[in-house]
Amino acid sequence: MSEQALENIERDVMEYDVVVVGAGPAGLACAIRLKQLKPDLNVCVLEKASAAGAHALSGAVIEPGPLDALLPEWRDEYKGIRVPAARDEFAMLTRTKRYKLPTPPQMHNHGNFIVSLGNLVSYLAGKAEAAGCDVFAGFAAAAPVFDGNGAVAGVRIGDMGLEKDGTPGPNFAPGPEIRARVTVLAEGCRGSVSKVLIKRYRLDAGKSPQTYGLGFKELWQLPAGRVEPGLIQHTVGFPMDQGTYGGSFLYHLDQDRVYVGFVVGLDYADPRFQPFEAFQQFKNHASIRSLLDGGELLTYGARTIVEGGWQSMPTLEMPGAVLVGDAGGTLNVPKIKGVHQALRSGVCAAEQIAETVASAGFDRRWRNSPGGLELYKVRNIRPGFRLGLWGGMANGALETLTGGHVPWTLRNHADWSALERLDQHASPDRSWGERALKPRDRVSAVFFAGNTHEESQPVHLKVLDTNICVSRCTAEYGNPCQNFCPAHVYEMVDDGAGGRRLQINAANCVHCKACDIKDPYEIITWTTPEGGSGPNYQNM
Repeated sequence: MSEQALENIERDVMEYDVVVVGAGPAGLACAIRLKQLKPDLNVCVLEKASAAGAHALSGAVIEPGPLDALLPEWRDEYKGIRVPAARDEFAMLTRTKRYKLPTPPQMHNHGNFIVSLGNLVSYLAGKAEAAGCDVFAGFAAAAPVFDGNGAVAGVRIGDMGLEKDGTPGPNFAPGPEIRARVTVLAEGCRGSVSKVLIKRYRLDAGKSPQTYGLGFKELWQLPAGRVEPGLIQHTVGFPMDQGTYGGSFLYHLDQDRVYVGFVVGLDYADPRFQPFEAFQQFKNHASIRSLLDGGELLTYGARTIVEGGWQSMPTLEMPGAVLVGDAGGTLNVPKIKGVHQALRSGVCAAEQIAETVASAGFDRRWRNSPGGLELYKVRNIRPGFRLGLWGGMANGALETLTGGHVPWTLRNHADWSALERLDQHASPDRSWGERALKPRDRVSAVFFAGNTHEESQPVHLKVLDTNICVSRCTAEYGNPCQNFCPAHVYEMVDDGAGGRRLQINAANCVHCKACDIKDPYEIITWTTPEGGSGPNYQNM
């Protein structure tokens, strides 16, 4: 059966008032609030992971206000990881030293909680189901569905049981269409359906290009006595050079556990830069290694985050659909927090839909809401780091002092365009040392992500022209996909005829989508694999 035949196959149709694509904090908050306001609405939530929360990955220190407003009972009911924030530290690392700095106001965490986003999402999914929503895990939205007027009318679920070549296998099951009066896109960062619709409706017209960060996170079990529950530590500096945006976090939990994380801005210029290697070098800094030495790595994960802020937010509504949470770029980068904003935007969308059962009016409502205004006040802080570390910190201090009333507006550039060619960029001598702590390589790291991908399914990472990889990209950029991917998905190998070819190790993919963002030719497209595939994060 051809691809065209698959497009024309007869599919089952399920109809709802509202379909929510993505069971993250934004999507579930929207579903819960809709049922609070309009119990008679039929609401469906689709989640590509095998279970709600299995793909959820965030720091995550949360501001509890929006969750308190949505579900006041959560403080008594929620049984997952939750550690009250106790103390903040902010430091600059050099190769051998650590210097304590004043903590920026946005990073004060009094009253906040360190949580597992996966645990929290699982709790929210249960609340949505209890409210009467249909929550379907393992069902990945593969494509939008349109009505006769060109408006979004729902989504199509990905087909199951396809062979490697894309033809139906013995267990083939065509994905049904989920049709709804309103579609809520809560796919998270660089959502595959959201990306298509942003382009179709030109929702990014007149906006600053979106920019992203690639975040790594690990959960460690440490020897007794090393952890200070509630301690929240952030660093800048080593192992990053002055022109590359990024930093780390250490969130101390209970039971001698700690979250260890690192974020690299994907607007970096060096084609030889390796974000995974930078994370490992951070862990082997003397001040960090002394904490982790003798500990046990429990879980590893990686995902991209939306960093563009106010200037890069697309228009959040289109005929028949809205964008919420990271799909709409609502994360507050200076705070290093997105969960409270995701909850806010989901609730805001629900309140708009409950009034009209339509998408119109949501964009304006969000921008005038507390969540939108919070982003406006810090709109120039992340773009300011194109001035380098010290220039960015100075600009951020000025933005903070003026309450966001500086007389200029800084813009981002697209991350793929920031990468310089090999002959244009003199990579610094990073002199990275040994990697004594696990994982020592990306293949080993994927084991700790709990990945499950059916090997016989089609490769879900689509490369428009692999000849570019072999010829132009090798010469111009040195195949940077081998460097920026955190899971060793892309590999240039011997083709058996004296040349090289691109090998895609799709089963390694942790769904971070860095390849869809950083590829300098924009020829890689991340699509959804079979529902239920991907990482299976535990307590992340």
